[in-house]
Amino acid sequence: MELAGTSRADVTAGLDAARAEYADLVDRGLSLDLTRGKPSPEQLDLSAPLLSLPGDRHTAADGTDCRNYGGLHGLRELREIFAGPLRVPVDQLVAAGNSSLGLMHDCLVYALLGGLPGATSRWVDQERIAFLCPVPGYDRHFALCERFDIDMVPVPMTDEGPDLDVVARLVADDPSVKGIWCVPKYSNPSGVSYSDRVVRGLGSVAAAAPDFRIFWDNAYAVHHLTDEQVEVADVLAACAEGGHPDRPFVFGSTSKITLAGAGVAFFGSSPANVAWLLGHAAKRTIGPDKVNQLRHALFLRDEAGVRAHMERHRALLRPKFDLVRRVLADRLGDTGLAEWTEPLGGYFVTLTVPDGCAREVVRRAAAAGIVLTPAGATHPRGDDPRDAVIRIAPTYPGLGELEQAITGLATCVRLVGYEKALATA
Repeated sequence: MELAGTSRADVTAGLDAARAEYADLVDRGLSLDLTRGKPSPEQLDLSAPLLSLPGDRHTAADGTDCRNYGGLHGLRELREIFAGPLRVPVDQLVAAGNSSLGLMHDCLVYALLGGLPGATSRWVDQERIAFLCPVPGYDRHFALCERFDIDMVPVPMTDEGPDLDVVARLVADDPSVKGIWCVPKYSNPSGVSYSDRVVRGLGSVAAAAPDFRIFWDNAYAVHHLTDEQVEVADVLAACAEGGHPDRPFVFGSTSKITLAGAGVAFFGSSPANVAWLLGHAAKRTIGPDKVNQLRHALFLRDEAGVRAHMERHRALLRPKFDLVRRVLADRLGDTGLAEWTEPLGGYFVTLTVPDGCAREVVRRAAAAGIVLTPAGATHPRGDDPRDAVIRIAPTYPGLGELEQAITGLATCVRLVGYEKALATA
């Protein structure tokens, strides 16, 4: 990243203009929030019919009375709808509660306290447990590791996914490395989708830990923003072909498809891992909310219904991502002070500013009434060693508020960037 207009006079003029813009920004008394990638109210409205379903019906297609206990595997008719998008055979897919993050939490707990298929012992009985964390990455994955004192080892992201050479080196000789976090399609926050080469490599890489697991968080499996709908290779098949059929844990949910707080979460894996999960889950629940699963099956109908529903989401989201791209290009494109991603799907844009500037940009924005995800949240323990990455979540605000927020953010980038350039000139 090189500053455009490198003379001291140019930098001083840019700083003076940015200071004036920032003073005006503060005077507006804004109150705007871009902290989390939530669906907007308009997106939630798309699933309003769920609130009147299943009506007076309470039986599943196979005759199951959804009002009663049981059915830990989840309704088959709903699993059939999502088996294709998640690339998991229907018999190896579990439909559970409302949160895929909750399933990830439970898998960690069960591995810590009960062991995994292929494990030599419970994780809690081992001296050290570590997970590989592609960066920039998802802060809630990192929070789970912190919660359970799991060491986090950063792995650089490339434009194909996590750096395979680094992954191979880290897992080859260290049996304490038990897993890797992956958001394989439209990654949070970079928007990267894993290449076939990376998926095959993760499936075949030699790991010292016999119970090494890929936590495959396919949160954005159907969340396309353009006509170029990315498809990611089948991780279950890649691991089976690589000789490690028990390696992948696939997670997904309807949280950003239907109602974010009242959706359905999914777990997919090998038959051995599915039996392991259900065996442990049977101790904490007698069955999932099958009434909610039934209403989802009735509302979405089939895989084609999911695709049609997501097209309606795309119509609401695409203008917001186009606006972010346009404002950043207009306000920062000729400065050399920033780079940003232009994702084909997902929920985020990653903004990269000069090293040492991200925290100050976020602080100045907050002082002007624009709240962003904390700088560093994209890295384990909130520590971005370059202090350069800012996650933008454009999905929730309306277009008017979003334009104000991104314009104000660009002003903060100019202000902090020019201040640093002048100080180091």
